[in-house]
Amino acid sequence: MKSAVIFDMDGVLVDNRDVHIEAFQKLFEKEGLHATYEQILMTFGMVNTEIFDTLFGKGKFTPEQVKRMTDEKEEIYRDIFAKKIEPAPGLIDFLKELKSKGTKIAVGSSGPRVNVEFVLERCAIGEYFDAIADGNMISKGKPDPEVFLLAASLLDKNPEQCIVFEDALVGIEAGKRAGMTVIAMDTTFPEERLEGSGYDKLIHTFKDVDATILEQF
Repeated sequence: MKSAVIFDMDGVLVDNRDVHIEAFQKLFEKEGLHATYEQILMTFGMVNTEIFDTLFGKGKFTPEQVKRMTDEKEEIYRDIFAKKIEPAPGLIDFLKELKSKGTKIAVGSSGPRVNVEFVLERCAIGEYFDAIADGNMISKGKPDPEVFLLAASLLDKNPEQCIVFEDALVGIEAGKRAGMTVIAMDTTFPEERLEGSGYDKLIHTFKDVDATILEQF
């Protein structure tokens, strides 16, 4: 039986795929850069440094340029999303049920801490989380398992005690490499794109799952 649940943030706690892509596109237009919707989508789950390397080539930008563009992109994202942010369908009921069972809960996100705090505050769900592992706390982004292993450590749990909820291909890989059970969500990628990624179970929304998931693996 599992005793801890780790949630990725983007595409899991909130449905924000298109908001992130819009923010990147606005930034790129300003910077004279170009990447298609699909190219940006395929970087989901990565830390921003790796996103810029993947889209435009490793070493194209200095660390200072990456930080400046990253900060600006995230400001654009929060400005857009603030007007329509809401928790994923069924999330709050699921969190309440998990807490009633004494389950430890963490965020394990490649996003910066400011974005995590933005989501938890605006969705009024911060009280349900016992720990946060974010992109500012790690040296390697997904598919490296570092962020999930850190989240488990902060919860004082072994990886095999944890279930991860993930929407991104690199996140699913990271969860499996961490030795955790991975529940995939087809909120960012359609189900057919997730096939073969190694997840243990697929759901569409949190309405498809309840606390008995802890007993199923």
